[in-house]
Amino acid sequence: MLALGTPAPDFQLPNVDGKTVSLADFKGSPVLVVMFLCNHCPYVKHLRAALAEFGRECAAKNVAVVAISSNDARNYPDDSPAKMVAEARTAGYTFPYLYDESQKVAKAYRASCTPDFFVFDRGRRLVYRGQFDASRPGNGIPVSGKDLRAAVDAVLRGTPPSINQVPSMGCNIKWKAGNEPDYF
Repeated sequence: MLALGTPAPDFQLPNVDGKTVSLADFKGSPVLVVMFLCNHCPYVKHLRAALAEFGRECAAKNVAVVAISSNDARNYPDDSPAKMVAEARTAGYTFPYLYDESQKVAKAYRASCTPDFFVFDRGRRLVYRGQFDASRPGNGIPVSGKDLRAAVDAVLRGTPPSINQVPSMGCNIKWKAGNEPDYF
């Protein structure tokens, strides 16, 4: 896992609207949430509406949110950039949804699954890496986003998030053959 206190790795990736988005684009926000998502994962689908709502809530608080898909679109065509455009529109995502074709950004963040969540403070130091909440497909726990929301709210208050951070659970990132990270 990416160690707490690590600076946010830089990125410059294409958004679903065709524009390039970079880490520097979020410099005015007191908090940055980076989410690794994809279109086809049942864990992401389970959170889909809540992620869209979370994005709208964050925008109202000047909290920057960006989603990144790093899946191998050749072998997983449902995660292609064209399908990402449709997914962002259908899901109601108001945050950038970027495509990491090289998978270098996912490796830099040490992302392991979809969804995977990272929260950075104003200085762009990692303060939270963990789950959205304890809800999973089929476990009967309502989707609340309480873990991620608590981390964001703590940073906004100027306090550190809880050190009890539960890792995300979901589908493994679909790495291109021969491009698998060495951190597993």
